[in-house]
Amino acid sequence: MKIVKTGIAGTMESSDVLITVSPGRIDGVEIEIDSVVIKQFGKQIRAVTKETLENLGVTDAFVSLQDKGALDCTIRARLEAAAHRAAGTTQYQWRR
Repeated sequence: MKIVKTGIAGTMESSDVLITVSPGRIDGVEIEIDSVVIKQFGKQIRAVTKETLENLGVTDAFVSLQDKGALDCTIRARLEAAAHRAAGTTQYQWRR
C-alpha cells in the first residue's frame, strides 16, 4: 500500500488513540508514539503498529500515535483506517 497523503483516524478520548499516517520522511517506516502508558506498554504498541503496517503492505510512511490507553484491537482498527485514508483506497479486503 502506497501512502500518498495524510490520513487520520481515532480520537483523544480515554481508551482511544489518534493515529496520523503520512508519506514517509525517510526510506522505511518511522513511528512516533506519545502515550500515557508508554512505560508499561510502549514495546507492545510499537509491535502492534509494525505488524499491522506489514500486513497492509506499507513500507514507507511516517506514523504518529497519540495514545490514551487504547487496546491492541483499537490500535489496529484505527491504524488500518488511517492507512487506507492516506493511500486513498476505496477497495478494502476485510479480515475474518
